[in-house]
Amino acid sequence: MSSWYASIPSPGPEWQQIPLPFWPYRITTYALIILVGIVVAAIWTSRRLTKRGGEPGVVLDIILWAVPLGIIGARLYHVITHPGDYFYPGAELWKVVAIWDGGNAIFGSLIGGAIGAWIGCRWTGIRFWSFADVLAPALLLAQAIGRLGNYFNQELFGLPTNVPWGLQIDAGNKAIPVGLPDNTLFQPLFLYEIIWNVIGIVVILWLERKFKLRWGKTFAVYLIWYGLGRSYLESIRIDPSEFSILGIQSNVWAAFLAVVLGVVLFIVQTRRHPGLEPGVYVTGREWHKPDAEVDSDDTDSDDEDEGDDAATPNEPGAAKATSSLGS
Repeated sequence: MSSWYASIPSPGPEWQQIPLPFWPYRITTYALIILVGIVVAAIWTSRRLTKRGGEPGVVLDIILWAVPLGIIGARLYHVITHPGDYFYPGAELWKVVAIWDGGNAIFGSLIGGAIGAWIGCRWTGIRFWSFADVLAPALLLAQAIGRLGNYFNQELFGLPTNVPWGLQIDAGNKAIPVGLPDNTLFQPLFLYEIIWNVIGIVVILWLERKFKLRWGKTFAVYLIWYGLGRSYLESIRIDPSEFSILGIQSNVWAAFLAVVLGVVLFIVQTRRHPGLEPGVYVTGREWHKPDAEVDSDDTDSDDEDEGDDAATPNEPGAAKATSSLGS
């Protein structure tokens, strides 16, 4: 019983919705946290893209496609892999679209978001892989923030555990197997993924600066890192997907696939583009910064911009870019 008191408490139902001033309705905490993650990721991605020559604000034109399709993909993937939660005699079928109750799969959001980002990049003239590279660390940050929503919803937790940092879950939670004592603690998967993602941000930024990763190779590292972490976390999840192949849950296979895609993408892009990117825009769609008088307060030192501006074609002695295709 002492371990119960030393454990991580979960927020009660009263924390799942937040009243808004001057508004008769409430907003779910889950939705608010997801929104915060999207906004933070968009701001950071915009800053990174602008420092590489992108037009300020062009990220908004891309996320207007990526975010809605990412949300749709996330929900569809979850419903498809958890059909028993939505399709049964007497089920309220409208809950298939009730994303505010939780149940949005990261892998589905990656698929839908990638389709939306590709459309947005075609619309704006931004190279898709250039956008993917600047997005990679911000995407990990958004996913880390979003996991707090799972905490408030008391979802995405792991198998029973006796570790001091075990997570308390209300006894009525439908994901808890029948027969477990009311004071059972569970692995806090949301916390594990937050920690993994934050470490991944540091690793990605270091590798990007150290090896001047471009042409989609930063995003490839993201796929490898995230896939490795999720492959383990999904294997100890208490409410895995309902589909399995060779005894391995579909979400674990999806994590393995992310790792494989990351490795393939890194190898292919390294061979295709050994040189530097000519810019973040497709040839003929470049944005040119308007001539303006430079204010000394607005200038940054080369050292400060080295992380995101490294490997630009204008560096002294830089190798000639190998391609101007929108790969």
